[in-house]
Amino acid sequence: MSLHKGSGSPHEVSVNPFYLGAADPIGAMQTAPPKHRLPDGPMTPSAAYQLVHDELMLDGNSRLNLATFVTTWMEPQANVLMAECVDKNMIDKDEYPRTAELERRCVSMLADLWNAPDPGSVVGCSTTGSSEACMLAGMALKRRWSKRTPGYPATARPNLVMGANVQVCWEKFCTFWEVEPRLAPMSGDRLHLDAEAALALCDENTIGVVAVLGSTFDGSYEPVAEICAALDDYEQRTGTHIPVHVDGASGGMIAPFLDPDLEWDFRLPRVASINTSGHKYGLVYPGVGWALWRDTESLPEELVFRVNYLGGDMPTFALNFSRPGAQVVAQYYSFLRLGHDGYRAVQQSSREVATSLAKRFEELDDFRLITRGDQLPVFAVTTTPEVTAYDVFDVSRRLRERGWLVPAYTYPANRQDLAVLRVVCRNGFSLDLAHLLMDDVASLLPELRRQAHPLNRPESVATAFHH
Repeated sequence: MSLHKGSGSPHEVSVNPFYLGAADPIGAMQTAPPKHRLPDGPMTPSAAYQLVHDELMLDGNSRLNLATFVTTWMEPQANVLMAECVDKNMIDKDEYPRTAELERRCVSMLADLWNAPDPGSVVGCSTTGSSEACMLAGMALKRRWSKRTPGYPATARPNLVMGANVQVCWEKFCTFWEVEPRLAPMSGDRLHLDAEAALALCDENTIGVVAVLGSTFDGSYEPVAEICAALDDYEQRTGTHIPVHVDGASGGMIAPFLDPDLEWDFRLPRVASINTSGHKYGLVYPGVGWALWRDTESLPEELVFRVNYLGGDMPTFALNFSRPGAQVVAQYYSFLRLGHDGYRAVQQSSREVATSLAKRFEELDDFRLITRGDQLPVFAVTTTPEVTAYDVFDVSRRLRERGWLVPAYTYPANRQDLAVLRVVCRNGFSLDLAHLLMDDVASLLPELRRQAHPLNRPESVATAFHH
């Protein structure tokens, strides 16, 4: 979570007298709650609601947020279920046994979806999102490596191999758990990790390789099967076993439905663990993620805590403890509601919107596609070399004036010269909305082309939108 500083500011919340004084608006003008300390006394629930509601109007419209991968729409029935379960603490397995059972069923469904050779031997858990799931997977990789490495911790230093395009949580993991991050930089047209780049960074102290099924930068799949094959050859030559974790935060809920013949999951024996975000293309509001391990050998038993909590024995593997059961229940609802065919239809619709929208950008002489939305329903686009009057940051800024949130950013190490717009197409972003977006792009281009030069780029340019 973000870190925030306190404020010594004495400012008060500006209020409409009608809010605090339904019976006496004039008297209410003398009352205004402070912004940065607790008010002296209570107010009516309707007044508190209205004050918070009004301030939140300044947030962007989540449905027009093409930066986020996170689900922004669910059916009313799902909203009702979540409201019914928001007060249930997910960790209280004995008190809420049916919620725990729905979590177990979701793990089983994902094990089957990801082609586990023996779904019954898979172990898994829900998390608050893919970031926690990645931390847990990384901990398991490090513990397995340490158990087979005689020199640790005295001389051997663990490392984790991944592309420079990984989600920031992997860098956090390496910092928090003292693992050397070995980030393969981008090179030319290679904008994510491949087998050659991964192998060049591996040695006997590599705890694992992270392969991303759906880069946050542009939606492209990393070649998991090729990476595994290269590591098979490496093990045959050196005797060093290096497992693979697949960060399927987004692609783990796309590829099984739209790319069923693509081998990236537990069909590959070297894949030890997989994570996904239920709150991305799992079609659930934030925050819920999932982490699954091939078998108990992949998740060392000493990492699993067995707690006698509120009267029952409870095995748990998590970085947090208390959290609401609402998102897990909503995940089960979505699995039950849609089934395999329903998920395929929803994800195919998103991919069709993405590929159609990418083609519309390509038809404009000003833009060049980096990806086409034919893997994740996500694509990245940059300006052509001939465009000198404006850049992608100008486009992003001008679209924000129309209500669209379309991020612009540069790629990481060795390709910081490449700046792109990235468009994430999710359920709820329809073809009609895509046409409206392109209408706004087309209407802005004449003004942008008349600029003398691109406006100043922000001093600190984000290198990715990781959410």
